[in-house]
Amino acid sequence: MERQSADWPPVITDEEWTRVRTALEAATDRFAILVRSVPDPNVKATPEWSVTDVAAHVANIAGLYVSITSTDPERAPETAPPGCMADTTLDTVAEMNAADLRELTERDPVKLADLLRERVGALLRATAETAPDAPLPWLGGSRVPVAGLLAHLLNEILIHGRDIARAARQPWPIPPEDAAWFLELFFVGVTSYGPGHILEIPETGEPVRTGRLVAEFRSRFTTPVTVVVHDGRVSVERPGRKSDVRVSFDPATLNLMLFHRVGKPRAVLTGKVRIVGRRPWRLRHFFRTIRIP
Repeated sequence: MERQSADWPPVITDEEWTRVRTALEAATDRFAILVRSVPDPNVKATPEWSVTDVAAHVANIAGLYVSITSTDPERAPETAPPGCMADTTLDTVAEMNAADLRELTERDPVKLADLLRERVGALLRATAETAPDAPLPWLGGSRVPVAGLLAHLLNEILIHGRDIARAARQPWPIPPEDAAWFLELFFVGVTSYGPGHILEIPETGEPVRTGRLVAEFRSRFTTPVTVVVHDGRVSVERPGRKSDVRVSFDPATLNLMLFHRVGKPRAVLTGKVRIVGRRPWRLRHFFRTIRIP
């Protein structure tokens, strides 16, 4: 998937735009079929949420993204972006999610599956004529390219699909080429376009002094990228700077690790995440700082 471009961030090609859209549509269909097939939709899929709570959460995100992207009120769902969206941080996003879940009271799995399909369809129609690198407002005053927005929703479906499948004891493969879009389009996009305060570590009243970490991430499914963390701020750039750590990874495993579904020791011991470099222990600093909603 590596993109050859003199620009940074790399140009999002028409082919990539088509591929992430196709992946989102296919994952939505798989997720909807899974939700409809669970024998007991009230079983816990996460420590806090049942299967239908998770399905409602994903449908809420899809509805929010239709509202962000749609210029035609008749095309937007009944939900609108919450007024606190611009002020949301990593420490308050859970409150926003909980409020959205209370707002969407539907818990019938068939209706939720249909609602998700409807909203993802509306999102794909709303963005059909949009340039994939068009910037959009996102949480915490951040900005993200429209292709990154779709990649974020795709990742939500893949991660939460796994939650539901594990609760139902059903298989849920995560194709690495689909998981790769999260880093490739969303993380690089939101960090390059303007992360606002969504990726910042919490304010403590004291000056942040976390030093500098330079970590290079590579996989055969993504464009190589260098992530720089300095005093709580995150930036991305093309490789070239001398790195502290080099990480080669399977995209699905990295995403599951970032979202606390797979432990770091397991990811490393299975060889799905490999860490080398002159100061590999510094990667702990990266994972303490990078918290992604």
